[in-house]
Amino acid sequence: MMMVFACGQQVKNTNQTMGYRTLTPEEENVILRKGTEKPFTGEYENFHGKGTYHCKRCGAALYRSNDKFDSGCGWPSFDDEIRGAVKHQPDADGKRTEIICAYCGAHLGHVFTGEGFTKKNVRHCVNSISLVFVPESANPETKFTTETNTTTDKAIFAGGCFWGMDYYFAKAKGVVSVEAGYTGGHKDNPTYKEVCTGTTGHAEAIQVIFNPSETSYKELARLFFEIHDPTQIGRQGPDVGNQYRSAIFYLNEQQKQIAGKLIMLLKEKGFNVVTEVTKATTFWKAEDYHQDYYDKNGHLPYCHGYVKRF
Repeated sequence: MMMVFACGQQVKNTNQTMGYRTLTPEEENVILRKGTEKPFTGEYENFHGKGTYHCKRCGAALYRSNDKFDSGCGWPSFDDEIRGAVKHQPDADGKRTEIICAYCGAHLGHVFTGEGFTKKNVRHCVNSISLVFVPESANPETKFTTETNTTTDKAIFAGGCFWGMDYYFAKAKGVVSVEAGYTGGHKDNPTYKEVCTGTTGHAEAIQVIFNPSETSYKELARLFFEIHDPTQIGRQGPDVGNQYRSAIFYLNEQQKQIAGKLIMLLKEKGFNVVTEVTKATTFWKAEDYHQDYYDKNGHLPYCHGYVKRF
């Protein structure tokens, strides 16, 4: 959504109503009034920490450190965004493309193509003041906290081909972003071809970033059990192999308990659930062509579909 503010008082009232972080005058100038910080002055311009960059205003995850690069332009540069987290729209000058937080409309900067800095040939030129960096070592349950406790949380599920999982979770209420990848195995930086051999131990999985004020881990776990068949061992529909296994990779004890209770409930209903519940390890992002696969190709999932089980 795009919000328009006429004066500082309206900004403050809206922040309080929506649960957004209260901004300083300098932050308001960039984030709400589309200003630009001076080049080479931002906190993250010459910064190389490993982690995730979040919206300063609402806390939504926007960029990953793996996609950040040095462009020499004077502002943080990224050649990719977390899927669905950044909205592109024509700039008021009629020449450039503005980028804003897809969740709250905060101004981030501009995006440019064709410059040849990286293979992706894209540069998100972002104001540091629009971002908050969360290191990989941060508590995985709460990736960002504003003054009014706006947070994002994370969940990892595996249930067959990650294309179909991605498709359904991306459309779920409260989901900020979905990323297809590999986890649960022993091979670092696995490729799709390696995972398909069945020798890496990895499952095709999705990593879901969600807003707990709009949905819950329990609701997402219920969706997980209703869009794939949790009674199939080492396969999902026509896809056969351990990489297509049904698994929940929990990030904390609460997630583990929720998964266990849902499995018990399904078993009481007569479902022979074989879903593994395993502590999460490193999640490796899949190749770009796997991200948003069905949306990119205009097709529908062939081995996933919604079946009410609760």
